[in-house]
Amino acid sequence: MYAKLKQNVPLPTLIFLLVLTLLGAEAIWTLTRATPAGIGLTNDSIAYIAGARGILSGQGYSDIWLATSLEPITHYPPMFSLVLAGIGLTGLDPLRGARLLNVLLFGLNTILMGLTGWKMTRSRVAGLVLAGLFSFNNALLYVHAFALSEPLFLCFSLLSFLAFAFYIERGRARWLAASGVAVGLAYLTRYSGLALVATLLVALVILGSSWRKRIVDSLIFVASAVPWMAAWLLRNRLLAGTATNRNLDWHPVILDRLDLAVYNFSQFLLPVEPWRRGLMKTNAIDWILLLLGLGILVWLLVVAWRSFFKPQTTSRPEPLAFLNGLYIFGYLAAIAFSLSLFDASTKFHQRILLPVYVSLLILSVAAGTWLWRRHSRSLQTLVVVFALFFLGTSAFGRYNTVAVFSEGGQGYASWKWRDSQVMATLQALPADVIIYTNSPPAVYAVTERPSRTIPTPTDPVDLQPRSSYQRNLEQMRGDILAGRAVLALFNTSDIEDVNSMSDIRDLTAELSVLEKTGDAMLYGQP
Repeated sequence: MYAKLKQNVPLPTLIFLLVLTLLGAEAIWTLTRATPAGIGLTNDSIAYIAGARGILSGQGYSDIWLATSLEPITHYPPMFSLVLAGIGLTGLDPLRGARLLNVLLFGLNTILMGLTGWKMTRSRVAGLVLAGLFSFNNALLYVHAFALSEPLFLCFSLLSFLAFAFYIERGRARWLAASGVAVGLAYLTRYSGLALVATLLVALVILGSSWRKRIVDSLIFVASAVPWMAAWLLRNRLLAGTATNRNLDWHPVILDRLDLAVYNFSQFLLPVEPWRRGLMKTNAIDWILLLLGLGILVWLLVVAWRSFFKPQTTSRPEPLAFLNGLYIFGYLAAIAFSLSLFDASTKFHQRILLPVYVSLLILSVAAGTWLWRRHSRSLQTLVVVFALFFLGTSAFGRYNTVAVFSEGGQGYASWKWRDSQVMATLQALPADVIIYTNSPPAVYAVTERPSRTIPTPTDPVDLQPRSSYQRNLEQMRGDILAGRAVLALFNTSDIEDVNSMSDIRDLTAELSVLEKTGDAMLYGQP
């Protein structure tokens, strides 16, 4: 069997695939070692895990972590929860299933990055370098260490790009259809999958040899991708009367969010903290981002112009590099559009910037390979120095992150929440006692009890005043004073910022403090 395999597949390719598999296995081992207390948990994590539990229990994809009438989940696309529910059919709870899934995805995404690098450059070494840059990167490990949908979204995105590249190379429609299906599944994982749709459609128009081919290819792609999206949006409209649970309103991206994006990019680029701080003080990161963005944009415009207007005299650009360049701008435009018109609460955290990081890694390896093939000793030395530098600093940053993460769980999985006396008291309350809190996801994560959100004068999503605030406040206070409910406040030192409240006395006036530990307080009737 080995002789037959060796005959069909060259030995260097076998060695490449073996080393790439080992890199994927090492990524799996590293993330497993970094999460001994379980996968990290955020508010969104609880929505996905609770959604999967709702599916398994027959309650549907609904907000079972809230102590209100069950409502269909529309804000969070279902694919991550569906996969967790599928794992749950084996008897593994979705909380543990999320760790298993993301650990495996870290290894799989590492392998897909290696295959992407090989396909893009026709260089096995470049493929391994790209896989190493991905698996060693501190920011990418961080995102995979939380129960979030981004790793699964990245998997579908990479599959869609690879399938598209095979279509461009071989011209078989089934590859284009496969790319569309992967994009549809990516959309069911994250709404920003719309950026993938736009990116691939633009690429089909630019790379097409004639208008007939452009139209036919676009129709094939749309027919493969859109039904998945339409089915989900139709479900939301029928069950909840809304497509995505977001209202149209104008709240443009403001400077502090861009500052956070620059800060997070600096951590991705240089995870050695003293060096990173030095760069930030000189505004070097801002200039790097500006020059990098302008360089990619100019390259895209030149390539697109030649490919579209002079297809007969211009060689076709490498599709994977071209796609990732387009995707950077398409994705950032989609996020800015969403922040400005639909969701004012989203910030440029590492998870939001993940697709940009990955595309930048792919483009950096493409650029490094191009420089290497100029056959200039000085350029080749420069490529080796940069590759070793970024691999080394990335490995250093990942080592520190693993050391910190392995000491305990992250987010709601940390001991701060698990050992909270207020949480223990909530868990021991009779089942008919209502829990009001400023953090229902945290309460559900620790106690698995549903709770109600405290009234807030401003909607945290669109930042608009709530006309029902006083009515909801009176109802909550009435329930507590009658002994039917308790009020649990966490992170009380910064509750005003979290809930946009000028004064928490509206919530706690005339209520007795039942328990206070750290920055958590429990109010109710003695």
